Amino acid sequence: MAAPGWEPGYGAPAGGGPAAPDAAPAPAPVPAGAAYSAPGYGATPAGYGVPAPGWEGDPGPDDPWASAATGPDGPHEDPYAPAPQGTGTGGGEAYAAAPQEDPYAAAPQGEGRTCVACRAGHVDTDGYCEHCGHAQPRERDHLEEELCSVAAVSDRGLRHHRNEDSFAVSATALPDGSAATVAIVCDGVSSASRPDEASAAAAGAANEALLEALPRGADPVEAMHGAILAAAAAVTALAPPAPGAQNAPACTLVGAVVSGGVLTIGWVGDSRAYWVPDDRAALARRLTEDDSWAAQMVAAGLMGEAEAYADVRAHAITGWLGADAYDLEPHTASFRPDHPGVVVVCTDGLWNYAESAREMAQVLPADAADRPLHSAQVLVGHALDGGGHDNITVAVVPFAGPAQPHAQTEAEPEAEPQARPRA
Repeated sequence: MAAPGWEPGYGAPAGGGPAAPDAAPAPAPVPAGAAYSAPGYGATPAGYGVPAPGWEGDPGPDDPWASAATGPDGPHEDPYAPAPQGTGTGGGEAYAAAPQEDPYAAAPQGEGRTCVACRAGHVDTDGYCEHCGHAQPRERDHLEEELCSVAAVSDRGLRHHRNEDSFAVSATALPDGSAATVAIVCDGVSSASRPDEASAAAAGAANEALLEALPRGADPVEAMHGAILAAAAAVTALAPPAPGAQNAPACTLVGAVVSGGVLTIGWVGDSRAYWVPDDRAALARRLTEDDSWAAQMVAAGLMGEAEAYADVRAHAITGWLGADAYDLEPHTASFRPDHPGVVVVCTDGLWNYAESAREMAQVLPADAADRPLHSAQVLVGHALDGGGHDNITVAVVPFAGPAQPHAQTEAEPEAEPQARPRA
């Protein structure tokens, strides 16, 4: 059931995806034919941050998409945050952008790099400081991109030796001259081989497919479906040529497209999208339903939410991209919100610390629509402050205008999925 004030969007949620609110206004028009993209790389190894007991749903007892486990309480002060900038408000405001002081920022490339630890010594060709011996962060350890009112941040986190997430953000012009904004976030499956390569291949392929389809007028839902299939093909191509090869590269994917007053979401796996209205008195929503063992148990009525997510199998995914994926069925859904807000697209490295839509809204700064990069930094800082057990990747996509409702068709039932454990 749609939340009060929401109109269901057009386009059937493919593969049994959740039905939730619509979101964010399209950015300022882009010159016809223009296309801009900025790929990024970040990581989120799965299997961390198993929800604590004591689940609660978002407001609205009859809303099937508002329930989620509650994570750590509220925003925390980020010990890694540089000095605050500006006057924005919201949880984790201290994690303001200040690249020169960011301990996770990639050090400049080329000769004469200064050590990020002691800020005095020079970095040798092996990546170590000649003065203090500190190993310098790799380029993919922490990345940030801001482009045409969309921004994304990816961080290795505090427990993993590499970042296995990736993202891509881009903007392009539609045939009528209006703009379309794209955000793709992928999480490499840590138990598979080369998860970092899988997520990078998927994010790049999905982004390219959308930038090819949207400018020629393709329906956003169909374009998103095709983009997920293109991402799946790119990850499958990484598998060894030997037939029946085990442990093929794999990843999850979630993407958002804002175009023509419509928010289109697509996903496979347990990376998520949330809708957070600018008016925090309005109801925030989770727009995706996990492809996971726990979600499957709850949906089948076999277990309650608290029981399912407390199980050691809770985070075993039942959908992924890769050569050994079982009966790939991309989920897509479209929404037309009647008020402005932002879409938060993220890996479980973030949502493990802000499970419910209400929690996500509490952590997200109130000025997120005006400062998407800052807001993404705040969210990453919240996860780091909570323990940073996983790689963390998040994209923040503003949606600014109300739109007219369209009819939404029923979702077709999914085939029984098979579970794949994640490390």
